[in-house]
Amino acid sequence: MARILNLIRVQLRRDLASCRGVAGQPLRTISCTSRKQAEESDASSVLGKRWKDTAETVIIGGGCVGVSLAYHLAKAGMKDVVLLEKTELTAGSTWHAAGLTTYYHPGINLKKIHHDSIKLYETLEAETGQAVGLHQPGSIRIASTPIRVDEMKYQMTRTHWHVTEQYLIGPEKIQELFPLLNMDKVLAGLYTPGDGHIDPYSLTMALAAGARMYGAQIYNNAPVTSLKPTSDGKWDVQTSHGTIRANRIVNTAGFWAREVGKMIGFEHPTIPVHHQYIVTATIPEVKALKKELAVIRDLEGSYYLRQERDGLLFGPYEKMEKMVLQDSWVRDGVPPGFGKELFESDLDRIMEHVEKAMEMVPVLKKADIINIVSGPITYTPDLLPMVGPHCGVRNYWTAIGFGYGIIHAGGIGKFLSEWITNGEPPYDLIECDPNRYGKWTDVPFICAKARESYGFNNVVGYPKEERFAGRPTCRTSGVYELLKDKGSMGFHAGWEQPHWFYKPGDDIGYKPSFQRTNWFGPVGRECKLVMEKVGVIDLTPFGKFIVKGKDSHKLLDRLFANTMPKVGMTNISHMLTPSGKVYAEVTITQLAPGRFLLVTGSGSELHDLRWIETEVAQGGYDVDITNVTEDIGVLGIAGPNSRKVLQKLTNEDMSEAGFKFLHCKSIQLAGKPVRAIRISYTGELGWELYTDQKDLAAVYLAMMEAGKDEGIDNFGTYAMASLRLEKGFRGWGAEPADFIGKAALQEIKAKGLNRKLSYIAVNTDDIDPEGNETVWYNDKVVGNTTSGAYSYSSQQSLAFAYLPLELSTLGQKVEVELLGKKYPANVIQEPLIHTEPTRTRLQKKAQSKA
Repeated sequence: MARILNLIRVQLRRDLASCRGVAGQPLRTISCTSRKQAEESDASSVLGKRWKDTAETVIIGGGCVGVSLAYHLAKAGMKDVVLLEKTELTAGSTWHAAGLTTYYHPGINLKKIHHDSIKLYETLEAETGQAVGLHQPGSIRIASTPIRVDEMKYQMTRTHWHVTEQYLIGPEKIQELFPLLNMDKVLAGLYTPGDGHIDPYSLTMALAAGARMYGAQIYNNAPVTSLKPTSDGKWDVQTSHGTIRANRIVNTAGFWAREVGKMIGFEHPTIPVHHQYIVTATIPEVKALKKELAVIRDLEGSYYLRQERDGLLFGPYEKMEKMVLQDSWVRDGVPPGFGKELFESDLDRIMEHVEKAMEMVPVLKKADIINIVSGPITYTPDLLPMVGPHCGVRNYWTAIGFGYGIIHAGGIGKFLSEWITNGEPPYDLIECDPNRYGKWTDVPFICAKARESYGFNNVVGYPKEERFAGRPTCRTSGVYELLKDKGSMGFHAGWEQPHWFYKPGDDIGYKPSFQRTNWFGPVGRECKLVMEKVGVIDLTPFGKFIVKGKDSHKLLDRLFANTMPKVGMTNISHMLTPSGKVYAEVTITQLAPGRFLLVTGSGSELHDLRWIETEVAQGGYDVDITNVTEDIGVLGIAGPNSRKVLQKLTNEDMSEAGFKFLHCKSIQLAGKPVRAIRISYTGELGWELYTDQKDLAAVYLAMMEAGKDEGIDNFGTYAMASLRLEKGFRGWGAEPADFIGKAALQEIKAKGLNRKLSYIAVNTDDIDPEGNETVWYNDKVVGNTTSGAYSYSSQQSLAFAYLPLELSTLGQKVEVELLGKKYPANVIQEPLIHTEPTRTRLQKKAQSKA
């Protein structure tokens, strides 16, 4: 083996010198006819014809994503679509990509993107006349450990209700699909028919041909030199050939995206990563096959491998300590001439993976190497792209940060095109919202997370996944130092927030599992604390905005499907899209006449703020909006003894009569100014306390001292989630104003619903639903869960699930799939446990009758 590896090293180094070729020439194998057709097609877009001075949309960057967006917008009927490419189409990460296409994604929403991409690629050649080189032999994710089998069962529970086919298969079927495998360690596989690979160069040229066919203009050798916003929300896009006045601009510039963003003051958190793959010469055993091999992904070996003509293409993901970032490009910018160049390969980095691949696919041991590619692919801190309109500036959109641009290109082009033309996204893709990042994503954080994400490409994907590189950021609450060593911290939009707390004898630390794990008992302890005594939770990560001004009430009436609360009162309201979909849930408090506090989830901060700012700009409202998320700390205190604790620290009347539910007061708490709102996300008697970050620790310590006799202690977000679910929290307001989405809601109501969000109890053993599991009835898929948790109060698993109307009646029996097993469930009355205000009201009603 050592001799073979050494010979491969020599062969690789010798072949590398001969395969590099002329800079800018793809190393992929593309037929002469296909290349000639592509180049002739591309020639039609060179400058020298008509230069457009105005455009509805200007797309900056001619990789597969940008060209896909141009194609979809033009096909949707947009007449003035212009794409500007600084050199030539595919220059960047597209031309050297390995071209893998897969329906699989662990996330529910991105499965739709993958599905739309492949369905487009299947028909694109017939539509445009341009070959795309699509191969669909299927793919197999290989499980060679028991935990990998569990991971695949976990993913299967999230696939049955999706349109994409996916199967858990055994060794015999795996061998049939990839007969060259060494089956000694193979336990199972996740098989996805229709997967495969495509030629990125030909794909991009076909998309470009389609874009031109529908009327889009594509200009090569047209680098953007400046972006200047106009007073009416448009953009002057300046190039060396002239200026285009655009209604909107979309940054699709790949590893140039940071440079484009800097033109308007943004530091987009993207960074290039060195990715290597190897292409072999003809292998006799491959050539002798009668059908193309399925693509395999050896998860333990951390590599993908597919057939390339009569050879193999092999691409590893190195561990985080070995992989290489091109961080100089983040600090100093991309070299001006870089486009279709490659990095120097480093064989030592990948030899561990080569060895594992040769063990799994023995024919690799005697294979000659013809190509080695080491090129830049762009990563974001969490490996998900940044897709959509950007907060802080009007009509600036991004589609950047694609670590897997080929499989995302078609679906993202469709998704963005529908969003742009319809005024709202076709479905929720908030995990890819560009506004999930903020100023806290500095360069050290970007580098640490990109290194972690690359090295974690094939790690086991557990529920409630936490990754710890680059933490903590500058976003730490005023009580972080007091709490950081007392429990297990979670990461929420840059913040550290306790998930659960340790006690002597606990199995501490982050120990994920597909079944109940080390935090199951402690979380139950915290739920009991809140139900019986009093608990304190750090809620600082909430997004928080102050809205004030002459038109503040008018603006919020337009934005929210609810009546605005009176001064000193609070409600929960929803922002809707024009089609009546829920865009955001926000807690609104009117602090003083015309001055409102808006509170939203941590992950929705800039997502929601962008929506509000857009309405302000379009409606010309006279308001002032301030993001106070980082200035104000928040503590929640909940439980039957919470009133006693607070009353010890303030002269304000905290009694039921003096401080009613959904009311707000400014109080002094332990000598610190606090805005107290009587509301509790656990459903128990409680308050949220808003104060300056600098005062948060003092308020916290005072409460903990005052509450000793009442049994006060900390609780985390896992307990809060369980308590919320068993209370069945959902709130919808009245409809007093002509708010966004009102007409659509009225139409939906008139037509009637065909499914209902139902409350179900699941009879499980050592596993609980968490959301997105498949729901079955009579061996047919009938719906999916949306959220789930274990209820410690009722000692059973609960979930919300979308079910057909005929299956949503009380007592209806269904089954919920968890880790490959179907568990019996039944529809129950919600809520299972009444909230504290409801219990109090019912008790008073019963007493009055008595």
